Amino acid sequence: MPVTSNNKTGNIKKAKNYIKKIGLVGFLFFLVKGLIWLFVFLFIKSKV
Repeated sequence: MPVTSNNKTGNIKKAKNYIKKIGLVGFLFFLVKGLIWLFVFLFIKSKV
């Protein structure tokens, strides 16, 4: 069965959406991680 151009564009759109989701999840992960470290350092500084 030959692959049609519609099937290819559909797969490309799915791949782009998947990459966007991974990018958003990665961004949020590192944002939260950075904020947690800031709070940890502020907490340690306030105890010293």
